[in-house]
Amino acid sequence: MTKKLILATHNPGKIREFERLFRDLPYQLISQQDFAVPECEEPASTFIENALIKARHASAHTGLPALADDSGLVVPALQGEPGIYSARYASSDDQQANWKKLLDKLQLLPADDRSAYFYCCLVFIRHPLDPTPLVTEGIWHGQIALEATGDKGFGYDPVFYLPQLQCTAAQLSPEEKNSISHRAQALAKMKDRLPLEK
Repeated sequence: MTKKLILATHNPGKIREFERLFRDLPYQLISQQDFAVPECEEPASTFIENALIKARHASAHTGLPALADDSGLVVPALQGEPGIYSARYASSDDQQANWKKLLDKLQLLPADDRSAYFYCCLVFIRHPLDPTPLVTEGIWHGQIALEATGDKGFGYDPVFYLPQLQCTAAQLSPEEKNSISHRAQALAKMKDRLPLEK
């Protein structure tokens, strides 16, 4: 039997990515937009706290189990920026403005360390007050490119360079990205636990 599961995001890129990643699972993934769930504040200082807040918010508004992620790009040379502020790094939801700000900030630093990683924390809750949420994480290592390249993906993908593949994340097909990304890693771990849920 297919179970309904609310995806706690309004981000169309994340929705498309999760729909592809969920194809082989016994869950009907429903965007919180379908229930007119309002956006919620993300006041916490960690990815896990923000993911849990979003999951509880979506579940409380729909009465359904919820899946939420909080993810972002972490650049150690910038003391972890943009981190939890990745989506609004340039004080807006403009994805291009975000990665342009990142490239501008890196120009002020020595060029020898452009290492970065995408981090994803994925939280599943059965109901809004679930005291034992399922939590998984994924980390995808790479570097910040000197300039944007590629037109696939979303967010920081055009400037996230993968040395082993010699391309940016925005040059990968959706299938390639969904086999190695931070979100794919977190979901692979979650998949091992979701079927055990009643």
